[in-house]
Parts: sequence; structure tokens; C-alpha cells
Amino acid sequence: MRYFITDDDPAVRSMLMQIIEDADLGVVAGEAEDGSQIDADYLHMKRVDILLIDLLMPNRDGIETIRQLRDFEGRIVMISQIESKEMIAEAYSLGIEYYITKPINRLEVLSVLQKVQERILLQRSIEGIQRSLSVLGGGAAREKKEQPFTEKTIQTPGKFLLTELGMIGESGSKDLLEMLGCLHREEKVAAGDYKFPSLKDIFLRVARQKLGDAASETELQKEAKAAEQRVRRAIYQALSHLASLGLTDYANPKFENYASTFFDFTEVRKRMKELEDHVESAPSTTRINAKKFIYVLYLEAKRLLG
Repeated sequence: MRYFITDDDPAVRSMLMQIIEDADLGVVAGEAEDGSQIDADYLHMKRVDILLIDLLMPNRDGIETIRQLRDFEGRIVMISQIESKEMIAEAYSLGIEYYITKPINRLEVLSVLQKVQERILLQRSIEGIQRSLSVLGGGAAREKKEQPFTEKTIQTPGKFLLTELGMIGESGSKDLLEMLGCLHREEKVAAGDYKFPSLKDIFLRVARQKLGDAASETELQKEAKAAEQRVRRAIYQALSHLASLGLTDYANPKFENYASTFFDFTEVRKRMKELEDHVESAPSTTRINAKKFIYVLYLEAKRLLG
């Protein structure tokens, strides 16, 4: 089984991961510190079977996050120290399997997760029998609900990458996803004769796509400039997120995979030093190579799209 843990307390995440791994219940495919950092597409990319999620989190709580995960086909277990019957009832009405109370009790966690695993395995077994009967009866096997990633849009792996980079909650992420779609369509039309456009052209093309052909040059320039500011703030958030991961654990897989790929490592080291010294710099004073970031994001999204 593959688990994903969402909780704003790193100690709780670490404890749950240790319980799961020590008991050989499966692997922890990833973790997040807030509900705003995950969505159904991201969990699908991670091939998550069971989501463990905290009720109270600073930006988007567990209840609201579950509402946003309507397309998630895995099972959800909620964790919280809140014992309000109304909130627990609402969580169950939204489809959670179980509710674990804090502080974390190892035996309770093991009992709950083993029950959830048993339900999943039973459901898979029943579905397998149904498919076999359908084939033997001459009928076509029941089609599974189409997964978001099979739609072959570049925005899906793009959202996955932006979530991995800790920036999906930033407004500039929407601009970046629009850019990916625009670039991908243009490359398909170019049919092998495609040259990656300049940063200015990218922002103008997306602005024109957003405002329409009737927009004046002044309106296009204004929207392009605003989008660039949003994107730079979002990229700065990704830089800060990776630097924070590197400070906590230099061998963190996300830090190793993304820091030097999306950024000049000297800037990553500089941001790590600022965080270590509790110095807060502004995005405008940080050297951010936005074109490199967008280019790498596009290539990585295309690679994941296959």
C-alpha cells in the first residue's frame, strides 16, 4: 500500500511514517504540511492508496481539502485532537474511512490502517471477480473511471511538479500552467520546427490568450507585467521551499532532484543561508532566472506526460 501524510506538525508526520514502515504496512509516497499543497491529480501521480490528513491546518483544513478531493479514488483517514461530534460527523459524511484522535497512539494507528487495508484488498478482490464474470459472460469488462492523467494534458504533470516544488498555492502557479498549455499547443503546431520563445513573448502570448484578440496593446502589456510579477513570486516560493528542505535534510529527495535542476545552486545556497540566519529577502532582490525555470518546468512536464 502507498500512503500520503498531510499534517502541519513535522513530528506527527515523522511518527506516522515510522509506524507505517516499522509495521511493514507499505511505503509513504509523500507528505505535505498543508491541505493546499495537494489535489486529486497529485495524489494520483503518487499512486496513493491511503491518505492520512489532519483536520486543523493553517491554510486549508482537512474538511475543505477532502471536499476538493472528489476525484481521489483512495481511502482517507482523518487525524485530529478535536473531538467535536459535529466536525467528526461532517468528515464521515464526506467519505473518510476512520477518525484517529491525537495524541498519536501506535496501537490505534496500526488497528485503523490494517482495517483500511483489508477493505481495499476486499474491494479489489470483488472487482476482480466481477471483471472475470463479465468477460466469461461475453460482455465487455466494466470500464474504470478515466483517471485525470490519461487525458494527456500537460497541465496535469505541471500541477504535480508545482506541488512537488511547494508553490501550487501561489497565484503565479495558474499563470505557469497556462504557459505550459500554450507552449505545448504551439510546439504541436510547429511539428518539429519549434524554437522556445523569449520570456517576454511567453508572457504576451498568455496575456493574449487570457484577454482575447480584442484587447489593446496597453492591456496586453499590463497583464503580461502583472503575470510576470505573480510568476516571479511563485518561483521565489519554490526556491524558499527547496532551501528549507535542504536545511532540514540535505539528502531530501526533492531537494536533490529539483534544487539544481530548476535553479542555479548558488542562489539555493544563498537562500539557505538567509533562512538559517532568519533573514527575509524579497523576491525582487533575489536573482531568479524565470526563463530557465519555465523551460525546465516545460521539459519535465513533457517527460512525465510521455
